Amino acid sequence: MKHWILNLTALLFFAGCGYQPASHFAKSVMGESISTEVVVSMEDPQNTVIIKDAVDTAVITKFRTALVPKNSAKTHLKIAIASVTFIPLRYDINGYVITYRTTVVLHIDRITDAKITPYSSHGMYDFAIEPNAIITDQARFEAIRQGAQKGIDAFVAQVAAQGANSH
Repeated sequence: MKHWILNLTALLFFAGCGYQPASHFAKSVMGESISTEVVVSMEDPQNTVIIKDAVDTAVITKFRTALVPKNSAKTHLKIAIASVTFIPLRYDINGYVITYRTTVVLHIDRITDAKITPYSSHGMYDFAIEPNAIITDQARFEAIRQGAQKGIDAFVAQVAAQGANSH
């Protein structure tokens, strides 16, 4: 019973102060229909598929809107991987790398009514490996996927801030 009252109080507080989630503001900038395009990196084409999946998931979950074909979308997102880096973060007592940080930098163009708005976004992901081991393809793909997802989250925050400022 106590939790129910606490939840009701929190709900009334947020409703009373005019709280609106970031997705509301982001959606006001992006519109009801979005299409996505990820530019294939010639140096690393496998990462393009990872980024495309992360972008599509973010559009559906973060913007709470539908993915549609480019010709029927209000907004088109063109995403390119600007860079992917792996930097050693921690070493063991023998000098072997045991933790890496992956940084994924994304260049995103938001195209609405023939107007292009450029964004730069990055996401970081830290992961551990066994001492004196190489980064496996599986660990590398997962690190890039996580970094790209965080980069897309940062992009959503940028768009939500634009939407909040325009209200």
